[in-house]
Order: sequence, then structure tokens, then C-alpha cells
Amino acid sequence: MITCFIRYEIDPFKTAQFEHYARVWGEAIPRCGAELIGYFAPHEGSATTAYGVYTIDSLAAYEAYRARLRDDPLGRENYEFARREQFIRKEDRIFLRLASTPHGAVVRP
Repeated sequence: MITCFIRYEIDPFKTAQFEHYARVWGEAIPRCGAELIGYFAPHEGSATTAYGVYTIDSLAAYEAYRARLRDDPLGRENYEFARREQFIRKEDRIFLRLASTPHGAVVRP
């Protein structure tokens, strides 16, 4: 299992548009095969940093998921909404694997 962390730089005057975008992904992402942890909009501190986080089985599963998302009507509509409204200034994606399990128990090497 891998986790995708998407770091967005957004227009601070278009937070409402980002929140709409996030809610739409809240429906489309799980339907297309990833487990959505959530989208996070600015609250305190930076007014331009937002995140999206989801898990998926593997990079191969990610490629198939992205294809389904591109073909999904709600996904296509959301991509178009972001392009039209231009609230995303920059988007960076990183894939990480959980290294701290099991939580609560120290496993000695």
C-alpha cells in the first residue's frame, strides 16, 4: 500500500473554489478505486498551501486508477473546473509508504 500526498499551491482568494474541487474528488476518487483520506484547505498559517491525500495498492494500480478518473464524467468535469477557475497555481505529488507500523509497539531490529 502506498499513500499519495498532493501538495497544492492555491490562490488565497479562491479557497472556496478549492473546497468545491475537494468535495467533488470526495465522490469521484473512491468510485475510481483509491481510498481517499481527505483534502485539506488552508485554515491557519499559510493561506496558499492545501493537500490531498489518498492510498492505493501500488504504482500500477495508480496508473489504472488515473485512467478511470480521466474517463469518469465527474472527474473530467472537475479537471475542467480547475482549469477554468485557475485556483491551483502549482501541484506536487509524492508517493510514500507507511514506515511506522505497528503503532504503539517498538519493534527492535
